[in-house]
Amino acid sequence: MPRIASIEPLHARVGIRNQLLVKVTTEDGLHGWGESGLSCREGAVAAAIEHFAAFLVGQDSRQIGRIWQETYRSQYFEGGRVLTAAMSAIDIALYDLLGKRLGVPVYQLLGGKQRDEVPTFPSCQSTDLDDLLAKAGVLVDAGWDCLRIYTGDFAGDGVFDPRRNLNQAVKELIALREAFGPELCLGIDLHHRLSIAETADFCNRLPPGTLDFLEEPIRCQTPQAYRTLRAMTTIPFAVGEEFASKWDAAPYIEEGLTQYMRLDICNIGGFTEAMKVAGWCERHYIDLMPHNPLGPVCTAATVHMAAAVPNFSWAETRQGPTETLGFHDPELFPVQIPLDGITYKVPDGPGLGVEVDEDRIRASRPTHVEPPHLRRPDGAVTNW
Repeated sequence: MPRIASIEPLHARVGIRNQLLVKVTTEDGLHGWGESGLSCREGAVAAAIEHFAAFLVGQDSRQIGRIWQETYRSQYFEGGRVLTAAMSAIDIALYDLLGKRLGVPVYQLLGGKQRDEVPTFPSCQSTDLDDLLAKAGVLVDAGWDCLRIYTGDFAGDGVFDPRRNLNQAVKELIALREAFGPELCLGIDLHHRLSIAETADFCNRLPPGTLDFLEEPIRCQTPQAYRTLRAMTTIPFAVGEEFASKWDAAPYIEEGLTQYMRLDICNIGGFTEAMKVAGWCERHYIDLMPHNPLGPVCTAATVHMAAAVPNFSWAETRQGPTETLGFHDPELFPVQIPLDGITYKVPDGPGLGVEVDEDRIRASRPTHVEPPHLRRPDGAVTNW
């Protein structure tokens, strides 16, 4: 029996942020890699992983579904993003480990691949309209048929003025649509900063056909808010990166509150939970549009999941030519799934297809990274 010998969180500085990897090793020396998705709060997740390791060491590493249930149900207060981020990293590592043990890619453990390559969408952002159009042109010229912009115009002192921000976004989107025509799928990430009224006002000021998807306009904790907003606009929603379980996703799937499922495999509970949500989405004709903002382990897990599901649109990539984040450092990750033009080719090697230079990772000590603490012009705190 391939028993778990150790579960170790590795917290490292990679590019402009930190990453939290997990290494699961079995008694016969085989190991697998996972990654947590709760950026900028990695210390809390690492502590949860150490709690789980206390009772997972010695267990059969192949019993992945059972391990998921035990980590979820082993405390009275179940779930929550810190715990499910820890579970996600362990679950992904166990799948990597089992794929290596059996000599097959992870997607074979999920039913086999349904596509040979995974289409992606990149992002671009600028406070200058001409610069934004130029960046979008670079992406379109490179072959992308879907891209996303951010509403990034908050002052350097941390002030976010939604009215000013949305006025700028309306001008940007209209200009982008005029420049690139109807062939381009165009989305915007509102980063859950807005209210229902602000979002509805924004949508109403866009000419029909300007926007193809609206990502995370408001927070997800209150589905009723999305029910209200859904009745106020016809623009498709892309929601789900905040979800920490199938239960979080349930009302959004069952009630049509999202048209693209933005689940994050490194937060929702790894392959075990993500594949359940994917099947549920298939029943309701909702395509996956995975959140993929991290490093090579997250990207590889996203690619294997995307390969194995029938209902899929695009995966987020942070490796486009208009972003230089450093999350896929080849010195730290000498083997990874590369971005091949505008797609990730589905690999055929065992496991995830990622190798980590442990010496470099361990030497790359994490530093404190804090997201922007935004406030409104009147001084009130608002969402990042």
